[in-house]
Formats: sequence, C-alpha cells, structure tokens
Amino acid sequence: MNHAEEPVKFGTDGWRAVIADTYTFDNVRRVSLATARAFNKHPKIKNGIVIGYDTRFLSKEFAHAAAEVFGSQNIKVYLTNTFVTTPTISLLSRDKKLAFGVVITASHNPYMYNGFKLKDEYGGSMDPKEIEKVEDEIKDIIEVNDYKKFDELQSLGLVEYIDGNGYYVNSLREKIEIEKIKTSGLKVVYDAMYGAGQNTITNLLDVEQLHGEFNPSFGGGGPEPVEKNLGLICKKIKEGDYNLGIVTDGDADRIAIIDENGDFLDAQKTFALLLKYLNENKGFTGKVVRGFSTSELIKKYCEKNNLELETVPVGFKYISKIMINDDVLIGAEESGGIGIKGHLPERDGVFNGLLYMEMLADTGKRLSELKKELDDEYGKYFYNRVDKHTTEEKKLKTLEICDALKIGDEIAGRKIVDIDNLDGYKLLFENGWIIIRASGTEPLLRFYCETYDTDETKSVLKKTIENFNI
Repeated sequence: MNHAEEPVKFGTDGWRAVIADTYTFDNVRRVSLATARAFNKHPKIKNGIVIGYDTRFLSKEFAHAAAEVFGSQNIKVYLTNTFVTTPTISLLSRDKKLAFGVVITASHNPYMYNGFKLKDEYGGSMDPKEIEKVEDEIKDIIEVNDYKKFDELQSLGLVEYIDGNGYYVNSLREKIEIEKIKTSGLKVVYDAMYGAGQNTITNLLDVEQLHGEFNPSFGGGGPEPVEKNLGLICKKIKEGDYNLGIVTDGDADRIAIIDENGDFLDAQKTFALLLKYLNENKGFTGKVVRGFSTSELIKKYCEKNNLELETVPVGFKYISKIMINDDVLIGAEESGGIGIKGHLPERDGVFNGLLYMEMLADTGKRLSELKKELDDEYGKYFYNRVDKHTTEEKKLKTLEICDALKIGDEIAGRKIVDIDNLDGYKLLFENGWIIIRASGTEPLLRFYCETYDTDETKSVLKKTIENFNI
C-alpha cells in the first residue's frame, strides 16, 4: 500500500470511516501500532494509556483489537468495562497521569461510521502536530499480525479493566451543585440519542431519559443534536410540563438545549447563556476562546464585560491547546462543543447539560426568560449554516472567486465592509456576515451566516449559494 492509497486519514477530530469499507480491524490495528510507535518515548508511557468506546456497531470489539496491539507493545492499557463518553476518556487520561487516551467513536456521524480519537495527557484534543507523528508512522505499516491475544495480555497485567462510568459520574457529582438541582423541583428530559451519554445524568438526578438503550443503528440516522433531528423531544416538551430538554450526541461531547416551550436553543445562544451564567452568577474570570464560525454575540458580550476574547480556526483542538496553557473561562465552537474552566480542556455535553440545570435552579428563572434578557441587553442575533455537497471542480472554483473578493464588492446583494481569512472566507456586511469554508477531505462547501436585529440569514445563504451556482 503506498501513501497515495492510504485509507486512514485524520480529520479535524480523529479518523472516521465507514465500517467494513476502510474502517476495518486491520486498519484499527495499523493505527494502534502507529500510535504506539509514535509515542513510545512519551514521558508518561510507563504509566500506560486508557481506551474507551461508544455504542456503535462493533465498537467494543474494535477497542479490544486496539488494546491487543498496544498491550503487545508493552504499553499498559486501562480498558473501560463498558461504553463511555469521550470526556470520560479525557478525564481518565489527565487524572490518572496517563500518556494519552483512545476513544473508538465516530461521534455524531451516521450509524455506518466508526472512528478513532486521540486525547492527550492533559485531557484535551490531541495537537495536530502530534497526530502527524501517527500519520508518518502508519505509512510503513502494511499489516499487523504479530500481537498477543487479549486473555494473555490480561494475565500478564498489560490489559486491565477500569470503571470509567463510575469515575466520570463521581467527578460530575463533585463539580455540579446536585443538591440545589434536586431541591429545585425541575422537570427535565434528557435525550441520549442512543449514544454513550445514556444513564449518566440519570445516575445523578431524577430525569426522564429518551433513547437510553443500546441501538447501534441510532434509529436509522446519525446521533447529531441539530434541530432537524430533535422533533420527538421538542414535541414531548411542548405537550408536557417540563422545564428543560438536554440532548447529547453519539459520544456525548456536544450538546443541544430545548427550552420549556419545546423551542430549540441554537448553539450560539447555548454558548452565550453559559458564558453569562459562569461570569455573572458564579464569578468565573479568564479568557474566552471561540471558534472562527461562532456568533458575534460572544464578541459583544466580552467587550461589554471586559473579557479577553481569542478567535481560533474551526476545530476544538485549537481551543483545547489554549485551555491547557492559559487561564480560560470557557472555550466553544459553533456546533455545540463547549469546554469549561475547572472541568476539562475539552467538550462535555453531559457536564454542560447539568450546568444548564444548575443555572435554572440557581436563578429561579425559565430558560425563555434568560434568553429574553440576553436579547434585551445585547440585541438579537440570527444564525444559520448550510452544507452543500458539490463537485471538486465547483468547490475549487468557489474558493477561487472568494479569494478574489475585496472590500467594496458585493455578496448576496450586500456590500462587503471587511474580510477575515483566518479559516475560509468571512465576508462582513453592514448587519451581519457570511463564512465560506471548504472541507479538506470531500467535495463539500460550508456556508455560515449571521444577521443582526432582523432575521435575514436564510435569504443571504440562499442568494450566496445561487451566486456560486452550487
């Protein structure tokens, strides 16, 4: 196999591929051996690593295959005794002073995918430069046949089961005001989307759980907490007497929030309300780090409250790096991934859902009230995103046109007043902006748009996409 044909490609958050296509036991073993070789001189490698897995088809078996390869390289493996959330592996990697963590998961991808995520010793997303070491190693590994069997490695003490869920739930109990939530009488619905978050919140609090059973097909779709996938929980809250809906994705690192009226709270407001609560109610200080495609509402909040704001390219790995090195209050990306000071330099949907429960218990207000207060103080912001599959030729042509745009030109009938090319093309106009970004791995273009005061995002997106003939 030469490098040009290499089926294992790490994207913004690990390697993901279709099961039985390129996501095979052979390739999982190859990635595991490449990772073992890349980090065999890691200062903490003698302490071992941790491996966990989600609820996808064959995830447990893929995790066992990875454990066999790492164990056969004389690396001690702590393997979770059941499926766990991705933040659980981040937590164990950091708290147990291990070299790194491995999660067998494809996060929110459709059910036919699986994946391989790496978490660093600090509990954050692995730095891209470290991932490059793995990619360099894998080039020379054609296949892996020489490894000891699971039972033998267990008897040698090189593979040991660990209660990841127990550790994670105890950590949440120490960081969230559980008793305050219990006495508040809040009625909450939690949709686990058949993912690894199931039975975490219910271990701590009396909440109603949806899709909390093992179903590797996720009901036929993908466990992604976006509005179009949340009809059931929204309907349930609309028809019932509930204070809050919480949804987490397949590996429970991302979150979606539903208010007491059954209305979806977009990820930008989810980020902003947490920032406001942590800063104003809990007295948290520190830098705010946001992904390039997040709302200008965050910028406005930081300016008004004298908080330092840093904007980074899309991908939580860039946020993680800053959270590990700096005093960061909150770090968040556009898609519902949020990391909080005092917990992890990493996204955690379950933790953030519990924080929302704590926020309602602490303020005694309904979520719709808190949202209105935010709108009244900072103005209304309307956000949307459209992903368009196209041809590679049209993708490149679109980027070429974007590259030639300058201040004073028009986009969707609006005059461009500024341009920011940190990650893709952010074109600012009088009452909003649009970002055009291309996928690095497929013929896909992502269009993000926000407008202020008046909701014009859909028309701007439609006109922009039409202008590019996509």
